[in-house]
Amino acid sequence: MALLAAEHLTVTFPECEAPVLSDVSFSLNAGDFAVLCGATGCGKTTLLRMCKPELTPLCTQSGSISFDGQPLSALDNRTSAAKIGFVMQHPEQQIVTDRVWHELAFGLENLNTPPDIMRRRIAEIASYFGIEELLDRDPATLSGGQKQLLNLASVMIMQPKLLLLDEPTAQLDPIAAADFLTTLHRLNRDFSVTILLAEHRLEEVIPHSTTLLLMEQGTVLMQDAPRALLKKMPADAPVLAGMPAAVRLYHALGMRGECPLSVSEARQNLMPQLSCACDHLPEPAPRPETEPAVQITGAYFRYEKNGRDILNDLTFSVQTGALYCLIGGNGAGKSTVLGVLSGLNHCYAGKVMIFGKRIQEYKHRTLHQNCVTLLPQDVQTVFLRNTAAEELAEIDRHFAETLADFPFDLTPLLSRHPYDLSGGEQQLLALAKVMLTKPRLLLLDEPTKGLDAQSKARLADVLHGLTAQGVTVLMVTHDIEFAACHTDRCGFLSRGALISTDIPTRFFSENAFYTTAASRISRGYYRQTVTVEQVVQLGEQNGGCR
Repeated sequence: MALLAAEHLTVTFPECEAPVLSDVSFSLNAGDFAVLCGATGCGKTTLLRMCKPELTPLCTQSGSISFDGQPLSALDNRTSAAKIGFVMQHPEQQIVTDRVWHELAFGLENLNTPPDIMRRRIAEIASYFGIEELLDRDPATLSGGQKQLLNLASVMIMQPKLLLLDEPTAQLDPIAAADFLTTLHRLNRDFSVTILLAEHRLEEVIPHSTTLLLMEQGTVLMQDAPRALLKKMPADAPVLAGMPAAVRLYHALGMRGECPLSVSEARQNLMPQLSCACDHLPEPAPRPETEPAVQITGAYFRYEKNGRDILNDLTFSVQTGALYCLIGGNGAGKSTVLGVLSGLNHCYAGKVMIFGKRIQEYKHRTLHQNCVTLLPQDVQTVFLRNTAAEELAEIDRHFAETLADFPFDLTPLLSRHPYDLSGGEQQLLALAKVMLTKPRLLLLDEPTKGLDAQSKARLADVLHGLTAQGVTVLMVTHDIEFAACHTDRCGFLSRGALISTDIPTRFFSENAFYTTAASRISRGYYRQTVTVEQVVQLGEQNGGCR
């Protein structure tokens, strides 16, 4: 008997003609690790929320969802709260108390758990998750990865049968994301917890999964074991662009046999089939030297007078018209740098220059008048109106003409409230809004989170179009592959200081952890290949498969 099953589920939001979910049918057995993937706005978040009664949106629905053999609507509140867990995309939105151990106890208290059992479970779960030293900490002081791990522990302490997760790694650095997904795999393996995970970062997820659900335009098109489903997928299928590098190489090079899912499988079974007569591509031509748009020299910043320095003797520059990317772990100071350049944060020492002028010399909001614009990590903070159209019209009444070349169709979103959009749709709306300000320096904090592979490619086209017009783009991201494929230069920030900077091919080919799957797969066979396209290009130049 299936633990979770949907049959012909159709969901329509109020005042919307088209359903957001249409004739969705799928089933998961106990112990499955299922990955839900599909394009931005295809209905993944809505489907997850329909599986958790407390989070079900106001809607009209037909069809059915059952949990453990009974209709979801028939579950009592205690069973629903304890046996179906949910981890959200934004870690801060799920934390409700002022101490880590309070957060762990919160769910058990609401279930009226006896105190001795509660204390034992808190000690046990803290030991399992390795967060014992954090128990007395304020959750607000934790890193992004620690907050998300706390959210997962707070759900797992109630011993659910089903765990639903909505892009839980979207705001985590690569190492924290890998650790989080490894923990999920352990929970699935050790306790047979059934997992349904919506995710765009599939590189680390697919090898752990037992079933793959592919969504398109509000319905589940296919459900199958990952290896079987991905092998029979057409080489030109749009969704393939978001799959692990091993899968993309398998299809791009016309391989036969079993489809590899992981880096290790690709190194063992795929790379030995390729000739290595020519083991590297020529370096890209250096971009022409231009005047610096940003110059930071010896900058220091802290949020509290007696707190630690978040920026510590930071020195770096960005040339005008460049697409520059900052990477680094959660808490390294990346968002703080953007705050300094946008005028939200003020350094207590050092010098900050924007277009050859000290930032203090920009008076009377001139810094933000067609000069500097920031797209923050939490894009909901830029939404103030009741519809997407009103948000855009607030900046430019003729936004439709101004955004004529914007490669995303915003028309279906214009009549909807910004908070009713999916995370990826909110990201696109916020990007369109900041572009209407026509900045000379565009600051982007995690602009690719919530976006599918096709949307990321179109975003790259937008950014390259801006830099071709002389706009300077400085972005902070955990999306290593996007940085490797599309940026002019990358810098690594650690403990508030810039450790190194270089062009992507050299930068990522030398890294062990902050690098791409394509680099890991081809290392030792090809040199300075950091994207799937580069590996394919060398493979084809060498005659393809042996």
